[in-house]
Parts: sequence; C-alpha cells; structure tokens
Amino acid sequence: MASLVQACPWCYIGKARFEKGLAAFAYRDEVEVVHRSFELDPNAGPPSGEPVTRLLADKYGMTPEQAEAAEARVAAAAHGEGLGYASGRLMSGSTFALHRLLHHAKAQGPAVHTALLDAFYRAMFADLLPLGDPETVVSVAAGAGLDEGGVRRVLADEDAYAADVRADEREAAALGATGVPFFVLDRRFGVSGGQPAEVFTQALEQAYAAAGPVPVAAAGVREDAPVCADGSCEVPAHRH
Repeated sequence: MASLVQACPWCYIGKARFEKGLAAFAYRDEVEVVHRSFELDPNAGPPSGEPVTRLLADKYGMTPEQAEAAEARVAAAAHGEGLGYASGRLMSGSTFALHRLLHHAKAQGPAVHTALLDAFYRAMFADLLPLGDPETVVSVAAGAGLDEGGVRRVLADEDAYAADVRADEREAAALGATGVPFFVLDRRFGVSGGQPAEVFTQALEQAYAAAGPVPVAAAGVREDAPVCADGSCEVPAHRH
C-alpha cells in the first residue's frame, strides 16, 4: 500500500512569516535566501484523491468534524499572513517531480526558482490544482515563467535533477532537520516551525552578531511552533 503524505502548509505559511521577519531586519540586503528540497515521505506514492482531513483524523484520532476544524485553523493562519487557502485540499502524494523542477528553475536563477515555488504553493493550497497531473504542472510552471518545453523534458527524464534533490535531503539530515519548515541561518542557527515574524527577525539579528560554537536554536524560538514531519502536519491547538 502506498504511503500517504501531504505537502506542508506550514512551509507555505512559514515562508511568508520569514519574509516579513526578514523585511524588518536592518541588514536584509546582505541576506541570501536559498530554498532547499525536503520530502516528508520519500516513499510516498501517487496522489490518492483522498481529502487531507482523512490524514489528520487517522493520525490524531479525530472525528471528521474535528479534522475539518483543525484544517480550518490552518486556513485561518494562512489568511492571517495574507495568503490564499481553500478548503477541500487533497493528499498530494509524492512531490519528488516538483522538487526536480524547482532545481531546474534554480539553475535559471533565484528569481525564477522563487517564482516557481510560489506558484506551486498557490496551486496546491489556494487553487487546489492537482499537481500530480503532469499537464497541470506544466501549466503552472509555464505561468511562473519557465519554458514549457524545458519543463516537459525534465518531467520526462526521472533522473533530471534527482541527484540535486537527494543532495539537499542529505544536507538537511546532516543539519538535524527532521521536519519542515526548518530554517538555518548562517549555518549556525536552526529555527524550526512556522515561527512568528518577529522571532525570525530576532534570530537574524542573533545570527548576524553571533560568534563561537554553533547553538542548537536561536534565542526566542518557540518550541511549540507548528511543523510538518513524519508524513503529516501538526494541528494548531484551538485557543479560547
């Protein structure tokens, strides 16, 4: 039986929060941001067509109604960052081909890479497009500015950029990443989870000023920030 996996909505939300934190950092123009590949489940099969709330219910022992409410809270977090997020999301299955395409885009420059990453996020979480369908992927990538012929060639060649994806995953393991989002600042500070924007600003300031041994995490990092790992994503607790 193929394993089930969802692409991490906290990467989508965490990227927006990081960018807000970076915008408030005095030395933001000196920061180079590099996005790297990480698969929650490298053994995931093709998309199952099942709603993501089934995964939440199975993992956390929720009722369907509780799973729907949990997904609604993730949507509210996304909307709070000005991001589109629609209900009815399906489990995504393997994202390896998308990671290969992201490396193809990275080879054309950081702006192209970021444009494709953002397009994939919007397609998956806001527009609910089936990114397991190659034609949909081609359309999304072309809309982000990539050459359609080049995209088709990468999709057709399963070895294209595969080594780059695996190299990123090995580096993530070496850095101690077991879930996403996971941010490494100056290869010295690890920041895990969808932290508030101000925490990212503080972490950037600490990394800029720091010297000495590598700490395990930047000061002010919340240990309970939401993160995706083990093929699924944490459910934000309902707070009264």
